[in-house]
Amino acid sequence: MYSINRSEERTGFQERVPYHPAIDLQTDFVMVYGIDDSMPQRIQEWQQKGYITHLMTGVAWGEYQDYLYGKVDGKNHWEEAQKNRLGDIISHGKDVPYMVPTIAYTDFLTQRIKKAVDAGVEAIHLEEPEFWVEGGYSEAFKREWQIYYKEPWKAPHESADAQYRASKLKAYLYKRCLDRLCGELKEYALVTYGRELRFYVPTHSLINYTQWRIVSPQSQLLDLPTIDGYIAQVWTGTSRTPNVYKGVTKERTFETAYLEYGMMQELARGTDRKIWFLHDPIEDNPSYDWEDYKQNYIKTLTASLFHPNVWHYEISPWPDRIFTKSYPKKDGTGKEKIPASYAATLLILMNTLRDLKQDFIEWDGNQDTIGVFLSDSAMFQRSPLDSSNEEVSQRYDGTKVDMLQTDTAMELLHWSDFYGLTLPFLKAGVPIRPVQLDNIRRFPSYLDPYRTLILSYEYMKPESPDIHLALSQWVQEGGCLIYVGDDSDPYHQAKEWWNQGEKTFTNPAAHLLEVLGIDQQSEQDMHAVGKGVVHLLRKHPKQFAQSAEMAEQLLTAVKRTKEAGKQNDIWEEQNYLLIRRGPYIISAVLDESVSEQVLQLDGLFVDLLDDQLTVHKTINVSPGKQSFVYDLQHQQDSQRFEVIAASSRIEEAEVEQGQFTFLAKGPLHVPGVNRIKCPEEPKKVSIATQPGKYQEADTEWEPDSHTLLLTYDNHPDGVTIQITL
Repeated sequence: MYSINRSEERTGFQERVPYHPAIDLQTDFVMVYGIDDSMPQRIQEWQQKGYITHLMTGVAWGEYQDYLYGKVDGKNHWEEAQKNRLGDIISHGKDVPYMVPTIAYTDFLTQRIKKAVDAGVEAIHLEEPEFWVEGGYSEAFKREWQIYYKEPWKAPHESADAQYRASKLKAYLYKRCLDRLCGELKEYALVTYGRELRFYVPTHSLINYTQWRIVSPQSQLLDLPTIDGYIAQVWTGTSRTPNVYKGVTKERTFETAYLEYGMMQELARGTDRKIWFLHDPIEDNPSYDWEDYKQNYIKTLTASLFHPNVWHYEISPWPDRIFTKSYPKKDGTGKEKIPASYAATLLILMNTLRDLKQDFIEWDGNQDTIGVFLSDSAMFQRSPLDSSNEEVSQRYDGTKVDMLQTDTAMELLHWSDFYGLTLPFLKAGVPIRPVQLDNIRRFPSYLDPYRTLILSYEYMKPESPDIHLALSQWVQEGGCLIYVGDDSDPYHQAKEWWNQGEKTFTNPAAHLLEVLGIDQQSEQDMHAVGKGVVHLLRKHPKQFAQSAEMAEQLLTAVKRTKEAGKQNDIWEEQNYLLIRRGPYIISAVLDESVSEQVLQLDGLFVDLLDDQLTVHKTINVSPGKQSFVYDLQHQQDSQRFEVIAASSRIEEAEVEQGQFTFLAKGPLHVPGVNRIKCPEEPKKVSIATQPGKYQEADTEWEPDSHTLLLTYDNHPDGVTIQITL
């Protein structure tokens, strides 16, 4: 729990307002948001408080009115705003359209961001490179089509081919924008200041972008050497998007977040790129009460902790809206600011996250992770070809995505094609991970961690045929592949590699079967290929979301495949997930699962979700709930002091002649709470808000755990605590 060198940048947050002691969260870095006249001053203020400073700005949208209205170069650039089929501008707010990333727009962003480089930031975050599926009708996009495809523009809604190719172009344009911008600014920083500048892309998950019908470069960013990493923008606002399981439509925040974070880690797995997982204690929608925010925040937070390869976090966007703003009371009688208990809990968790880099990782129960493939191309086929644009139009108003309440629109939003292949396993306590299909051709050993993989081309397509060569090799070496599909997807007709050239195929699955050596006319469902097995499940993946019987059918099919492949580690179905990361235990009990049994943990634990850091001998977790605890019996040295958890950043800790002294720093108005392991009950505990002026502290000794609970008033400049045995 002790302060880690800020240079590791394990935790940070983004903020648009100037420094204020109430939002001094004591992270390693801060992303100053937005480029305006106040930016250099805001950067300087945070730097003076010891923060590493980055800059964040929107790449697809922002306060770019000077460019739009011709104040930059004398030209009006509104034709570069994204437009839908009806000619409406797709907007993030008044005078804030989503942009087509033309060369001119990219050059404007480059010049604008130079101001941040001049102000001394160490890194730039270009957030949300987004092109809406319903876009593609502006004059700027038509020109880009003509340049890229060497033919006149085609309306995306006219055919599967036009829609698919329009989306591919949208992803390419933002990839080009980022590569050009980052390359030029890296050179500028090195030539002008002799400073290496880093670039990161904060982006929603591929799952969410597909669900919300947005196109973004996603895994294509791996091909850009100018990109240093990412922020996984997963939060309550994305993860509470409803989906369907066993025919029931509802929010499944934990499960969706688990899959989203799992997808995002694929942007960094096998590379040296850094990725931060985002959490948001509020979310963009201001209409919920504090209890709702808290429960959903806990779901997303714990979901992220089931991915132990990631241990960097953006602990909050916009702390100003969390710690200074008011939100509706649960009884509807007005608004209230954040309860002190929730504020303290948040700071406990935010400080604990710096300690999640742990060597000891252990899963409880099922060990064999099943992978479900997902490709960038899933974003390319999200427009129904038999519906009008009005029937599926959507808007993001800064708080949420709204779609028209038609059957087509809701089916798109629920995206049962993907959730039908994932939720049945997750709800049965089986670790399942999204796997980036496109990465097979980027990394030769990418599939090595998996023995069982599920693939469907009914909601995505493979980028190139060589993917099938790698898949075939993986199967022949002993892998179990379940292919799910009924060949009904209209996007099989897009003009792509499988139906072009001298030898053509009706769909990419037909090429896969040929590479695997499987007769396409065979009525047999199970096929031995080398040392492995291929199971052809001739159904559309969305069917497995429609009923309990279909969900069970999918589980049975995968079990059969593993048995045929002589994989003897058939999973044991259970209603929970549990992982140990060093002394930390994270658990989640699933509802809609195999039982309603309560998970009971016995031992000696500190509850990190409790603002009083209460010590328990038993932790009970009910279905639909999650827990995050510190295991006091995990390799503890009983003869040393140890800060177990605190709502403060702990610095300058030292032990001398039975006396433990440290500095605790935290934001103003957030209660200071600290649970400390001691060799024996202290004789004296003192606290000083000024050097040398100590007074007796408020404490409570817990004899069973040999821990001390210490409470005080947080302050950004720190309070000194002295414990004497």
